[in-house]
Amino acid sequence: MTRRQLRENIFKMLFREAFYEASELKEQFELYVEELGEVSEKDQEYMQQKVDKVLEHLAEIDTDIDEVAKGWKLSRMAKVDLTIIRLAYYEMKYDDDIPVNVAINEAVELAKKFGGDDSPSFVNGVLAKLV
Repeated sequence: MTRRQLRENIFKMLFREAFYEASELKEQFELYVEELGEVSEKDQEYMQQKVDKVLEHLAEIDTDIDEVAKGWKLSRMAKVDLTIIRLAYYEMKYDDDIPVNVAINEAVELAKKFGGDDSPSFVNGVLAKLV
């Protein structure tokens, strides 16, 4: 899988966090990977680790997002946009392997693909304030 494909799958897994209890997420990940079909063990491990790390830092990530998203409570943000911002901000703050500009660019691409018409500019604007 390419990095972009991995990131997209990680986004889809993180998106499930908004709809399932924490205790159900492991099973949801397994079901998701099963639906993907043939995925290398290395890619499965990478996706699972990244999802776990984002969820581990979720409280800190949300606090930082909340501080810069003036006029937007996290609970009012579109779930797609919030999930994209969480993943990108995790990569910006905690993942030394991914340059900040790459994390932002990839987030905007995810927003174009999965979000609404205003999602790319909203995601870009929030992430720009988090740099």
